[in-house]
Amino acid sequence: MSEKSAPSGRLSWARLLAFSGPAIPIAAVGLPISVYLPHFYAEEMGLGLAAVGTVFFFARMWDVVTDPLMGVLSDRFPSRWGRRRHWLVLCVPLMMLSAYMVFIPSAPVSSFYLVFWMFFLYIGYTMLTISHLAWAAELSDDYNERSRIQGYREAFALVGVPLVLAIPVVIERFSAANMESARVNSMGWFIILLLPLAVLLNVWLVHERPARKSVKSIPVREALRALTRNVPLRRLLAADLLSGFAGAGLGSLYLYESDLVWGVKDAQSLLLLLYFFGGLLFIPVVLAFSYRIGKHRTVVGAALFNTFFPAVIFLIPHGNVVVAAIVLLFLGLNVGTTATLYRSIMADVSDLDELETGHRRSGLFYSLLTLTQKVGGAIAVGVVFWTLAALGFNPDGAGTSGEGVEALSYVFVAIPVICNALVVLVMWSFPIGLEEQRELRAKLDERVVEEMESEQHPPFE
Repeated sequence: MSEKSAPSGRLSWARLLAFSGPAIPIAAVGLPISVYLPHFYAEEMGLGLAAVGTVFFFARMWDVVTDPLMGVLSDRFPSRWGRRRHWLVLCVPLMMLSAYMVFIPSAPVSSFYLVFWMFFLYIGYTMLTISHLAWAAELSDDYNERSRIQGYREAFALVGVPLVLAIPVVIERFSAANMESARVNSMGWFIILLLPLAVLLNVWLVHERPARKSVKSIPVREALRALTRNVPLRRLLAADLLSGFAGAGLGSLYLYESDLVWGVKDAQSLLLLLYFFGGLLFIPVVLAFSYRIGKHRTVVGAALFNTFFPAVIFLIPHGNVVVAAIVLLFLGLNVGTTATLYRSIMADVSDLDELETGHRRSGLFYSLLTLTQKVGGAIAVGVVFWTLAALGFNPDGAGTSGEGVEALSYVFVAIPVICNALVVLVMWSFPIGLEEQRELRAKLDERVVEEMESEQHPPFE
Protein backbone atom coordinates (compact mmCIF):
# COMPACT_ATOMS: atom_id res chain seq x y z
CA MET A 1 0.00 0.00 0.00
CA SER A 2 1.39 3.41 -0.94
CA GLU A 3 1.87 6.01 1.75
CA LYS A 4 2.86 8.82 -0.57
CA SER A 5 1.88 12.33 0.40
CA ALA A 6 3.06 15.85 -0.24
CA PRO A 7 4.68 17.28 2.83
CA SER A 8 3.06 20.46 4.11
CA GLY A 9 4.70 23.33 5.96
CA ARG A 10 8.12 22.67 4.42
CA LEU A 11 11.07 24.42 6.03
CA SER A 12 13.34 26.48 3.80
CA TRP A 13 16.60 24.90 2.75
CA ALA A 14 18.53 27.81 4.30
CA ARG A 15 16.94 27.21 7.69
CA LEU A 16 17.59 23.48 7.44
CA LEU A 17 21.24 24.08 6.55
CA ALA A 18 21.72 26.33 9.57
CA PHE A 19 19.90 23.90 11.83
CA SER A 20 21.83 20.85 10.64
CA GLY A 21 25.29 22.33 11.23
CA PRO A 22 25.90 20.78 14.69
CA ALA A 23 25.44 17.31 13.15
CA ILE A 24 28.96 17.66 11.71
CA PRO A 25 30.78 17.86 15.07
CA ILE A 26 28.36 15.25 16.44
CA ALA A 27 29.56 12.86 13.73
CA ALA A 28 33.14 13.98 14.26
CA VAL A 29 32.91 12.76 17.86
CA GLY A 30 30.85 9.63 17.20
CA LEU A 31 33.02 8.14 14.45
CA PRO A 32 36.32 8.13 16.38
CA ILE A 33 34.61 6.74 19.49
CA SER A 34 33.48 3.72 17.47
CA VAL A 35 36.42 3.29 15.09
CA TYR A 36 39.64 5.04 16.06
CA LEU A 37 39.75 5.59 19.83
CA PRO A 38 39.45 1.92 20.91
CA HIS A 39 42.28 0.95 18.56
CA PHE A 40 44.34 4.03 19.51
CA TYR A 41 44.16 3.43 23.26
CA ALA A 42 44.57 -0.34 22.95
CA GLU A 43 47.64 -0.15 20.70
CA GLU A 44 49.28 3.30 20.71
CA MET A 45 48.59 4.04 24.39
CA GLY A 46 49.26 0.42 25.39
CA LEU A 47 46.14 -0.26 27.47
CA GLY A 48 45.31 -3.55 25.69
CA LEU A 49 42.13 -4.90 24.09
CA ALA A 50 40.44 -6.23 27.22
CA ALA A 51 41.09 -3.05 29.24
CA VAL A 52 39.87 -0.75 26.47
CA GLY A 53 36.79 -2.88 25.88
CA THR A 54 35.97 -2.67 29.59
CA VAL A 55 36.56 1.10 29.76
CA PHE A 56 34.36 1.86 26.75
CA PHE A 57 31.68 -0.50 28.03
CA PHE A 58 31.37 1.16 31.44
CA ALA A 59 31.84 4.68 30.09
CA ARG A 60 28.89 4.22 27.79
CA MET A 61 26.80 2.36 30.34
CA TRP A 62 26.96 5.55 32.43
CA ASP A 63 24.66 6.99 29.77
CA VAL A 64 21.92 4.81 31.25
CA VAL A 65 21.73 7.55 33.88
CA THR A 66 22.79 10.68 32.00
CA ASP A 67 20.73 10.30 28.82
CA PRO A 68 17.25 10.07 30.42
CA LEU A 69 18.26 12.73 32.95
CA MET A 70 19.29 15.09 30.16
CA GLY A 71 16.05 14.35 28.32
CA VAL A 72 13.96 15.25 31.36
CA LEU A 73 16.01 18.40 32.06
CA SER A 74 15.68 19.49 28.43
CA ASP A 75 11.90 19.08 28.55
CA ARG A 76 11.31 20.66 31.95
CA PHE A 77 13.74 23.58 32.15
CA PRO A 78 13.37 26.00 29.24
CA SER A 79 15.05 29.39 29.03
CA ARG A 80 14.04 32.65 27.39
CA TRP A 81 15.67 31.23 24.24
CA GLY A 82 13.33 28.24 24.21
CA ARG A 83 13.53 24.63 25.34
CA ARG A 84 16.65 23.45 23.51
CA ARG A 85 19.06 26.17 22.37
CA HIS A 86 20.64 27.01 25.72
CA TRP A 87 21.64 23.37 26.23
CA LEU A 88 23.58 23.43 22.96
CA VAL A 89 25.48 26.51 24.14
CA LEU A 90 26.27 25.00 27.55
CA CYS A 91 27.80 21.84 26.06
CA VAL A 92 30.44 23.69 24.02
CA PRO A 93 33.13 24.44 26.67
CA LEU A 94 32.71 21.03 28.30
CA MET A 95 33.15 19.20 25.00
CA MET A 96 36.09 21.32 23.89
CA LEU A 97 38.06 20.55 27.07
CA SER A 98 37.23 16.85 27.24
CA ALA A 99 37.86 16.36 23.50
CA TYR A 100 41.33 17.84 23.95
CA MET A 101 42.12 15.47 26.80
CA VAL A 102 40.75 12.37 25.03
CA PHE A 103 42.03 12.98 21.49
CA ILE A 104 45.32 14.70 22.33
CA PRO A 105 46.61 12.82 25.41
CA SER A 106 50.13 13.00 26.76
CA ALA A 107 51.59 9.51 27.22
CA PRO A 108 51.57 7.54 29.36
CA VAL A 109 47.89 7.27 30.25
CA SER A 110 46.00 4.94 32.55
CA SER A 111 42.60 3.33 32.33
CA PHE A 112 41.42 5.80 34.99
CA TYR A 113 42.51 8.74 32.80
CA LEU A 114 40.50 7.37 29.89
CA VAL A 115 37.41 6.69 32.02
CA PHE A 116 37.57 10.14 33.65
CA TRP A 117 37.72 12.17 30.46
CA MET A 118 35.40 9.92 28.48
CA PHE A 119 32.85 10.53 31.25
CA PHE A 120 32.90 14.30 30.66
CA LEU A 121 33.06 13.91 26.89
CA TYR A 122 29.92 11.77 27.00
CA ILE A 123 28.09 14.29 29.21
CA GLY A 124 28.75 17.09 26.71
CA TYR A 125 27.97 14.80 23.80
CA THR A 126 24.67 13.84 25.45
CA MET A 127 23.69 17.48 25.96
CA LEU A 128 24.43 18.24 22.32
CA THR A 129 22.79 15.24 20.67
CA ILE A 130 19.61 15.03 22.74
CA SER A 131 18.85 18.75 22.59
CA HIS A 132 19.48 18.85 18.85
CA LEU A 133 17.39 15.75 18.12
CA ALA A 134 14.47 16.91 20.28
CA TRP A 135 14.56 20.30 18.59
CA ALA A 136 14.49 18.60 15.17
CA ALA A 137 11.35 16.69 16.14
CA GLU A 138 9.61 19.92 17.11
CA LEU A 139 10.33 21.82 13.88
CA SER A 140 7.40 20.16 12.08
CA ASP A 141 4.29 18.08 12.80
CA ASP A 142 4.17 16.58 9.28
CA TYR A 143 4.93 12.85 8.81
CA ASN A 144 7.13 13.27 5.73
CA GLU A 145 8.60 16.66 6.60
CA ARG A 146 10.03 15.08 9.74
CA SER A 147 11.92 12.63 7.53
CA ARG A 148 13.16 15.51 5.38
CA ILE A 149 14.47 17.35 8.45
CA GLN A 150 16.21 14.24 9.74
CA GLY A 151 17.51 13.56 6.23
CA TYR A 152 19.21 16.96 6.12
CA ARG A 153 20.59 16.41 9.58
CA GLU A 154 21.95 12.97 8.71
CA ALA A 155 23.39 14.29 5.44
CA PHE A 156 25.37 16.84 7.43
CA ALA A 157 26.53 14.09 9.75
CA LEU A 158 27.72 12.09 6.75
CA VAL A 159 29.42 15.18 5.32
CA GLY A 160 31.19 15.51 8.65
CA VAL A 161 32.68 12.05 8.24
CA PRO A 162 34.76 12.80 5.10
CA LEU A 163 35.73 16.12 6.63
CA VAL A 164 37.05 14.51 9.80
CA LEU A 165 38.69 11.77 7.73
CA ALA A 166 40.36 14.17 5.29
CA ILE A 167 43.31 14.93 7.55
CA PRO A 168 43.97 11.26 8.40
CA VAL A 169 43.94 10.44 4.66
CA VAL A 170 46.60 13.09 4.05
CA ILE A 171 48.59 11.84 7.04
CA GLU A 172 48.46 8.25 5.76
CA ARG A 173 49.81 9.41 2.39
CA PHE A 174 52.62 11.74 3.48
CA SER A 175 53.62 10.81 7.04
CA ALA A 176 55.32 7.68 8.30
CA ALA A 177 56.02 8.65 11.92
CA ASN A 178 53.36 8.31 14.64
CA MET A 179 50.58 8.02 12.06
CA GLU A 180 48.11 6.61 14.60
CA SER A 181 48.63 9.47 17.05
CA ALA A 182 48.62 12.11 14.32
CA ARG A 183 45.27 11.11 12.85
CA VAL A 184 43.55 10.89 16.25
CA ASN A 185 45.05 14.25 17.28
CA SER A 186 43.81 15.81 14.04
CA MET A 187 40.28 14.61 14.74
CA GLY A 188 40.43 16.23 18.16
CA TRP A 189 41.44 19.61 16.73
CA PHE A 190 38.70 19.33 14.12
CA ILE A 191 36.09 18.94 16.88
CA ILE A 192 37.54 21.70 19.06
CA LEU A 193 37.58 24.25 16.22
CA LEU A 194 34.30 23.39 14.48
CA LEU A 195 31.93 22.81 17.41
CA PRO A 196 31.64 26.42 18.66
CA LEU A 197 31.16 27.76 15.12
CA ALA A 198 28.42 25.25 14.26
CA VAL A 199 26.51 25.84 17.49
CA LEU A 200 26.79 29.62 17.15
CA LEU A 201 25.27 29.62 13.65
CA ASN A 202 22.56 27.20 14.79
CA VAL A 203 21.29 29.16 17.79
CA TRP A 204 21.69 32.52 16.04
CA LEU A 205 19.86 31.74 12.79
CA VAL A 206 17.20 29.20 13.84
CA HIS A 207 14.37 29.97 16.24
CA GLU A 208 12.29 27.42 18.11
CA ARG A 209 8.57 27.00 17.58
CA PRO A 210 6.42 28.07 20.53
CA ALA A 211 5.78 25.08 22.77
CA ARG A 212 2.21 23.87 23.05
CA LYS A 213 0.73 24.33 26.47
CA SER A 214 0.68 21.08 28.45
CA VAL A 215 -2.31 19.88 30.36
CA LYS A 216 -2.09 19.39 34.10
CA SER A 217 0.99 17.60 35.40
CA ILE A 218 0.95 13.83 35.80
CA PRO A 219 2.55 11.77 38.59
CA VAL A 220 5.94 10.22 37.88
CA ARG A 221 4.55 6.70 38.20
CA GLU A 222 1.85 7.40 35.63
CA ALA A 223 4.39 8.99 33.30
CA LEU A 224 6.60 5.89 33.52
CA ARG A 225 3.60 3.65 32.98
CA ALA A 226 2.80 5.54 29.78
CA LEU A 227 6.31 4.75 28.54
CA THR A 228 6.05 1.04 29.28
CA ARG A 229 2.62 0.82 27.63
CA ASN A 230 3.88 2.46 24.46
CA VAL A 231 4.37 -0.57 22.19
CA PRO A 232 5.75 1.41 19.20
CA LEU A 233 8.34 2.94 21.53
CA ARG A 234 9.52 -0.46 22.75
CA ARG A 235 9.85 -1.80 19.22
CA LEU A 236 11.69 1.25 17.93
CA LEU A 237 14.14 1.17 20.84
CA ALA A 238 14.78 -2.54 20.29
CA ALA A 239 15.54 -1.91 16.62
CA ASP A 240 17.83 0.99 17.50
CA LEU A 241 19.68 -1.15 20.05
CA LEU A 242 20.33 -3.79 17.41
CA SER A 243 21.45 -1.22 14.84
CA GLY A 244 23.73 0.42 17.40
CA PHE A 245 25.28 -2.95 18.20
CA ALA A 246 25.90 -3.68 14.52
CA GLY A 247 27.40 -0.27 13.76
CA ALA A 248 29.70 -0.15 16.78
CA GLY A 249 30.71 -3.78 16.39
CA LEU A 250 31.80 -3.23 12.80
CA GLY A 251 33.40 0.10 13.63
CA SER A 252 35.50 -1.25 16.48
CA LEU A 253 36.84 -4.08 14.29
CA TYR A 254 37.25 -2.19 11.01
CA LEU A 255 40.91 -1.24 11.47
CA TYR A 256 41.84 -4.81 12.37
CA GLU A 257 39.72 -6.34 9.58
CA SER A 258 41.00 -4.00 6.87
CA ASP A 259 44.61 -4.57 7.94
CA LEU A 260 44.85 -8.26 8.84
CA VAL A 261 42.11 -9.76 6.64
CA TRP A 262 41.90 -7.47 3.59
CA GLY A 263 45.52 -6.30 3.64
CA VAL A 264 44.73 -2.66 2.79
CA LYS A 265 46.08 -0.86 5.86
CA ASP A 266 47.47 2.07 3.86
CA ALA A 267 44.00 2.86 2.47
CA GLN A 268 41.96 2.50 5.66
CA SER A 269 40.73 6.08 5.96
CA LEU A 270 40.10 6.40 2.22
CA LEU A 271 37.96 3.25 2.22
CA LEU A 272 36.04 4.45 5.26
CA LEU A 273 35.43 7.73 3.47
CA LEU A 274 33.92 5.83 0.52
CA TYR A 275 31.71 3.89 2.93
CA PHE A 276 30.14 7.06 4.31
CA PHE A 277 30.08 8.71 0.88
CA GLY A 278 27.82 5.89 -0.30
CA GLY A 279 25.47 6.62 2.59
CA LEU A 280 25.39 10.33 1.75
CA LEU A 281 24.50 9.65 -1.88
CA PHE A 282 21.71 7.26 -0.89
CA ILE A 283 19.82 9.55 1.54
CA PRO A 284 17.62 11.12 -1.20
CA VAL A 285 16.72 7.59 -2.34
CA VAL A 286 15.87 6.61 1.24
CA LEU A 287 13.60 9.65 1.61
CA ALA A 288 11.89 8.91 -1.71
CA PHE A 289 11.17 5.34 -0.60
CA SER A 290 9.89 6.52 2.79
CA TYR A 291 7.49 8.98 1.11
CA ARG A 292 6.22 6.18 -1.13
CA ILE A 293 5.98 3.12 1.13
CA GLY A 294 6.37 4.53 4.65
CA LYS A 295 9.26 4.85 7.06
CA HIS A 296 9.12 1.47 8.77
CA ARG A 297 8.84 -0.43 5.48
CA THR A 298 11.91 1.42 4.20
CA VAL A 299 13.76 0.40 7.38
CA VAL A 300 12.79 -3.23 6.76
CA GLY A 301 14.08 -3.06 3.19
CA ALA A 302 17.38 -1.59 4.34
CA ALA A 303 17.75 -4.24 7.04
CA LEU A 304 17.12 -7.03 4.52
CA PHE A 305 19.90 -5.65 2.32
CA ASN A 306 22.20 -5.45 5.34
CA THR A 307 21.36 -9.05 6.23
CA PHE A 308 22.37 -10.61 2.93
CA PHE A 309 25.03 -8.34 1.40
CA PRO A 310 27.80 -8.56 4.07
CA ALA A 311 28.66 -12.11 2.95
CA VAL A 312 30.31 -10.44 -0.07
CA ILE A 313 33.07 -9.33 2.32
CA PHE A 314 34.50 -12.85 2.17
CA LEU A 315 35.18 -12.31 -1.57
CA ILE A 316 37.59 -9.38 -1.06
CA PRO A 317 41.04 -10.56 -2.27
CA HIS A 318 43.90 -9.84 0.11
CA GLY A 319 45.59 -6.57 -0.83
CA ASN A 320 43.04 -5.58 -3.50
CA VAL A 321 42.07 -1.98 -2.72
CA VAL A 322 39.75 -1.63 -5.72
CA VAL A 323 37.51 -4.56 -4.77
CA ALA A 324 37.53 -3.48 -1.13
CA ALA A 325 36.48 0.02 -2.21
CA ILE A 326 33.55 -1.29 -4.27
CA VAL A 327 32.33 -3.52 -1.45
CA LEU A 328 32.65 -0.72 1.14
CA LEU A 329 30.77 1.69 -1.13
CA PHE A 330 27.79 -0.69 -1.37
CA LEU A 331 27.98 -1.59 2.31
CA GLY A 332 27.67 2.10 3.10
CA LEU A 333 24.50 2.74 1.11
CA ASN A 334 22.31 2.24 4.16
CA VAL A 335 24.59 3.82 6.74
CA GLY A 336 22.26 6.82 7.03
CA THR A 337 18.96 5.00 6.60
CA THR A 338 18.23 3.89 10.13
CA ALA A 339 19.64 7.07 11.69
CA THR A 340 17.35 9.19 9.53
CA LEU A 341 14.19 7.10 9.79
CA TYR A 342 14.42 5.96 13.42
CA ARG A 343 14.63 9.61 14.48
CA SER A 344 11.77 10.61 12.24
CA ILE A 345 9.67 7.70 13.52
CA MET A 346 10.44 8.71 17.11
CA ALA A 347 8.73 12.05 16.52
CA ASP A 348 5.59 10.12 15.50
CA VAL A 349 5.90 7.87 18.55
CA SER A 350 6.13 10.92 20.80
CA ASP A 351 2.85 12.14 19.27
CA LEU A 352 1.20 9.03 20.69
CA ASP A 353 2.70 9.73 24.10
CA GLU A 354 1.55 13.35 23.97
CA LEU A 355 -1.98 12.22 23.19
CA GLU A 356 -1.95 9.84 26.15
CA THR A 357 -0.22 12.08 28.72
CA GLY A 358 -0.86 15.63 27.55
CA HIS A 359 2.87 16.42 27.59
CA ARG A 360 5.37 16.83 24.77
CA ARG A 361 8.37 14.81 26.01
CA SER A 362 10.61 14.96 22.95
CA GLY A 363 13.76 15.35 25.03
CA LEU A 364 13.02 12.24 27.07
CA PHE A 365 12.07 10.19 24.01
CA TYR A 366 15.19 11.13 22.06
CA SER A 367 17.31 10.51 25.14
CA LEU A 368 15.95 6.96 25.12
CA LEU A 369 16.80 6.65 21.43
CA THR A 370 20.37 7.86 21.89
CA LEU A 371 20.63 5.68 24.99
CA THR A 372 19.74 2.47 23.17
CA GLN A 373 22.20 3.33 20.41
CA LYS A 374 24.98 3.96 22.93
CA VAL A 375 24.15 0.91 25.02
CA GLY A 376 24.11 -1.20 21.87
CA GLY A 377 27.50 0.25 20.98
CA ALA A 378 28.89 -0.30 24.46
CA ILE A 379 27.73 -3.90 24.53
CA ALA A 380 29.17 -4.43 21.06
CA VAL A 381 32.66 -3.10 21.86
CA GLY A 382 32.81 -5.06 25.10
CA VAL A 383 31.35 -8.32 23.80
CA VAL A 384 33.26 -8.27 20.50
CA PHE A 385 36.66 -7.54 22.08
CA TRP A 386 36.10 -10.07 24.86
CA THR A 387 34.96 -12.69 22.34
CA LEU A 388 37.96 -12.19 20.07
CA ALA A 389 40.34 -12.28 23.01
CA ALA A 390 38.76 -15.59 24.08
CA LEU A 391 39.14 -16.93 20.52
CA GLY A 392 42.85 -16.16 20.57
CA PHE A 393 42.88 -12.94 18.55
CA ASN A 394 45.85 -10.76 19.48
CA PRO A 395 47.09 -8.21 16.93
CA ASP A 396 50.57 -8.35 18.46
CA GLY A 397 50.75 -12.14 18.51
CA ALA A 398 48.60 -15.07 17.51
CA GLY A 399 46.00 -12.82 15.91
CA THR A 400 48.31 -11.96 13.00
CA SER A 401 47.86 -15.39 11.42
CA GLY A 402 45.85 -18.58 11.54
CA GLU A 403 42.85 -19.02 13.80
CA GLY A 404 42.91 -15.46 15.18
CA VAL A 405 42.45 -13.85 11.76
CA GLU A 406 39.83 -16.43 10.78
CA ALA A 407 37.85 -15.67 13.95
CA LEU A 408 38.09 -11.95 13.20
CA SER A 409 36.76 -12.38 9.65
CA TYR A 410 33.76 -14.47 10.72
CA VAL A 411 32.82 -12.21 13.64
CA PHE A 412 33.05 -9.14 11.38
CA VAL A 413 30.47 -10.57 8.96
CA ALA A 414 28.25 -12.24 11.56
CA ILE A 415 27.56 -8.97 13.42
CA PRO A 416 25.52 -7.17 10.71
CA VAL A 417 23.85 -10.36 9.49
CA ILE A 418 22.42 -11.34 12.87
CA CYS A 419 21.53 -7.83 14.04
CA ASN A 420 19.77 -6.78 10.83
CA ALA A 421 17.80 -10.03 10.60
CA LEU A 422 16.43 -9.22 14.06
CA VAL A 423 15.64 -5.63 12.97
CA VAL A 424 13.47 -7.04 10.18
CA LEU A 425 11.47 -9.06 12.70
CA VAL A 426 11.05 -6.10 15.07
CA MET A 427 10.00 -3.51 12.46
CA TRP A 428 8.01 -5.72 10.06
CA SER A 429 4.53 -4.68 11.26
CA PHE A 430 5.26 -1.39 13.00
CA PRO A 431 1.91 0.16 14.02
CA ILE A 432 2.44 3.85 13.13
CA GLY A 433 2.44 4.82 9.46
CA LEU A 434 1.28 7.90 7.57
CA GLU A 435 -2.45 7.46 8.19
CA GLU A 436 -2.00 6.56 11.86
CA GLN A 437 0.21 9.60 12.42
CA ARG A 438 -2.29 11.88 10.73
CA GLU A 439 -5.01 10.57 13.02
CA LEU A 440 -2.79 11.28 16.04
CA ARG A 441 -2.09 14.82 14.84
CA ALA A 442 -5.79 15.45 14.20
CA LYS A 443 -6.67 14.39 17.74
CA LEU A 444 -3.88 16.54 19.20
CA ASP A 445 -4.97 19.57 17.16
CA GLU A 446 -8.56 19.00 18.25
CA ARG A 447 -7.41 18.98 21.87
CA VAL A 448 -5.57 22.29 21.39
CA VAL A 449 -8.70 23.89 19.93
CA GLU A 450 -10.81 22.63 22.81
CA GLU A 451 -8.33 23.99 25.36
CA MET A 452 -8.25 27.39 23.64
CA GLU A 453 -12.05 27.55 23.59
CA SER A 454 -12.15 26.54 27.24
CA GLU A 455 -9.75 29.37 28.15
CA GLN A 456 -11.74 31.92 26.15
CA HIS A 457 -15.11 30.74 27.46
CA PRO A 458 -14.62 29.28 30.94
CA PRO A 459 -17.57 27.39 32.38
CA PHE A 460 -19.86 29.33 34.66
CA GLU A 461 -19.09 28.73 38.30
